Amino acid sequence: MKSTDIRIRDVYLEYEDFHYRTPIKFGGVALDRVTILNVRMTVESGAGKSATGSGSMPLGNVWAFPSRVLTYDQTLGAMRFLASRVAGDYSGCGQSGHPIDITHQLEPELLLAGNDFTALHQLADPVPKLAVLVVASAFDAALHDAYGRLHELNCFHTYTPEFLPNDLGHYLGSEFDGLRLHDFVSPVPKPRMPLYHLVGALDPITPADVTNPVGDGLPEYLAQWIARDGLTHLKIKLNGDDIAWDVERCVRVNTVAEEVQRQRGVTTWWYSLDFNERCQNVAYLIEFLRLLKVRTPAGYDRVQYVEQPTARDLKAHPENKMHEAAKLKPVVIDESLLDLESLKLSMEMGYTGVAFKACKGQTQTLLLAAAAQKYGLFRCVQDLTCVGASLIHSASLAAHIPGVAAIESNGRQYCPLANAPWDAKFPGVFTITDGTMNTSLLNGVGLGAG
Repeated sequence: MKSTDIRIRDVYLEYEDFHYRTPIKFGGVALDRVTILNVRMTVESGAGKSATGSGSMPLGNVWAFPSRVLTYDQTLGAMRFLASRVAGDYSGCGQSGHPIDITHQLEPELLLAGNDFTALHQLADPVPKLAVLVVASAFDAALHDAYGRLHELNCFHTYTPEFLPNDLGHYLGSEFDGLRLHDFVSPVPKPRMPLYHLVGALDPITPADVTNPVGDGLPEYLAQWIARDGLTHLKIKLNGDDIAWDVERCVRVNTVAEEVQRQRGVTTWWYSLDFNERCQNVAYLIEFLRLLKVRTPAGYDRVQYVEQPTARDLKAHPENKMHEAAKLKPVVIDESLLDLESLKLSMEMGYTGVAFKACKGQTQTLLLAAAAQKYGLFRCVQDLTCVGASLIHSASLAAHIPGVAAIESNGRQYCPLANAPWDAKFPGVFTITDGTMNTSLLNGVGLGAG
């Protein structure tokens, strides 16, 4: 072992369950609850020094394991099984090295867990690779956190050759020979970042839309959110199968935003559009953008990018090429981004950007972020309704990856109860002011969650 290398000594996992303040719609499914996977991992150096790190991630089974034949409890149960299997793989791997090396070597074994569960239970829908990545991300986060704590450094200071001897070619192939990860990662977080606020398909836009007030003191409709948090970035969820509804939804959001921003004296703000892969084809997206530009030219101009409009399985849908749509707006992959192969395929199909998520793992995200920078792709970081430690993790990625335009954080809207214990410790991260998150705080040891 190098003096900086670690080996895993112990792995522990547990769960937390929360109900959402209001439902959120994913791919046509209204979701009102979440299960959080929390992991603690103890590592030790060759000299016998030890440290314990933590990782956390919403399991997000509706997003990571969508199914028309399996129930919510069945897909959640599958992911909980995967967690136990992944815990065993990490604790029993016997490997030593840097966290990126350990996870990179383990990933093929981790992915077998999904295949094994599918075969064992003869599932009608096989466990997707994305579901395995989401589960494994909490363990990978705990490993990176423990490594930083052992060396008493923020994780983003541990990707230099002093700690990580291999170049990117070792992980990504000869195209990346000689390139070093630390050249694609900022050791210091951006001090502040704009926050993308989610306008869910079920969320009230105007007071007239509020048919069942929550009454908890938080905003009830969009104008209140904009005014309270000083928002300048809105992510609009769309249906993808009703073009009239989708266009009208954007027009209504823009109308409300224009009025509130006029009152605030704000002249510049942005939208992202998320179809959750429900557009049947690219023609739908192009026609939507055309109609939106006709209805509200200013609203159209405010669209910063479009997220994953069509099916996530790019190989199964080679007809969904984005070249023409990407001439209008950047089009980014989200659910499709599973590895370097899928990133390259998306580029061949005309995608011009990538959405990174902590729920796909610290290791994979950093490696693919380096690739995206080399290829000159548009970059953004989104979350999986991350709360607590998982939001710190997600926000840290956004603040340390160069070129990321803004950060997403919708846990404060849908699951504020899970954030409550963290708010005082990280002022300006869980409570937003001036439309931005205070990311300067994300420089503590490990992943920075304390």
